[in-house]
Amino acid sequence: QVQLVESGGGEVQAGGSLTLSCAASGSIVRVAAMGWHRQAPGKQRELVAAITRGGNTNYADSVKGRFTISRDNVVNVVYLQMNSLKPEDTAVYYCAAGRTNMMTMWDYWGQGTQVTVSS
Repeated sequence: QVQLVESGGGEVQAGGSLTLSCAASGSIVRVAAMGWHRQAPGKQRELVAAITRGGNTNYADSVKGRFTISRDNVVNVVYLQMNSLKPEDTAVYYCAAGRTNMMTMWDYWGQGTQVTVSS
């Protein structure tokens, strides 16, 4: 099994920045792609950004140019740097990990961390 623990959420004003972290533990050898998803009230969960073990990335159009995903394979942590935050970025952000580098199939999930952007 793989355990994922997110941190770094909080409240920020529009235009501000936050960095989310997700630490993976357990059967790390099973982890290939890692990613961040978010779910706003009344909306479906959506992929925000993903990264393969080799560093290839994928972003939702709504966050391109504002968010950056990165990972440290030595300490098994994935980060999401969020800049120029907008009220519509408000959501619970979930870390996910997949056993392949497909960036579309997710096998493990964290508990989520709340991000609130006030106008």
